[in-house]
Amino acid sequence: MSYLWISLILGLVAGIANLLGCGIVGARPWSRSFLTYFIALGAGFMLATALAEMIPQSFKLSPAATPLLVLLGYFIVHFFEHSWPGHFHFGEETHKEAFIKPRAAYTALGGLLIHTFFDGVAITSGFLVSTSLGILIFGAILLHNVPEGFTMGSIMMAARDDIRSGYWAVSALALSRIIGILSMAATHRFVGYGLAISGGVTLYVAASDLIPEVNKAHGLRIALFVAGGVAAVILLQKALE
Repeated sequence: MSYLWISLILGLVAGIANLLGCGIVGARPWSRSFLTYFIALGAGFMLATALAEMIPQSFKLSPAATPLLVLLGYFIVHFFEHSWPGHFHFGEETHKEAFIKPRAAYTALGGLLIHTFFDGVAITSGFLVSTSLGILIFGAILLHNVPEGFTMGSIMMAARDDIRSGYWAVSALALSRIIGILSMAATHRFVGYGLAISGGVTLYVAASDLIPEVNKAHGLRIALFVAGGVAAVILLQKALE
């Protein structure tokens, strides 16, 4: 099976995880601790994947361009998530009054669409380099897809009081990821650039979106979940070798 078909299949799996996260919103009231531990595990996994695999591999492929491209990826998501939407939490959206206007919800959706586009770029870039890197990147993306769907579903519920609008929004996220996969496949000669930019995006999501959410919780257990995410990357690396 070619790297493109593998990437597309895994992109669809990631989209299903988004839908699952949205479904959680409408199923019942959930405590914040449920998401916090999930986010902590994903944060550790994403940090380790970005710093130990994606960025080093991109240096090998395009050593001169990588530092600036990593910064570019980092600030692309920063701009769209925080300058355009204005007020945004990656995990459970707790300030519903901030999204009471549908326009604000749609700008938040726009920020996440940029993020999921680069999810797709990252998946394809990983499989273009090696199967092991592709699996690691997909694992990192999958771990934050349920909180991502929860986020978008809760925002749309707050803005429109309708879970169907949440499902439409997370479906758009899934489509954006597929477009990212196809875009990277069409420009596969620039895989080093794509990996560097998506490495910056992954670093941003882990360090600036997920870790601040995790830091709101206290205690040794939450730190162990982050460490567990890092350890999972190391163990998976060894297993794939």
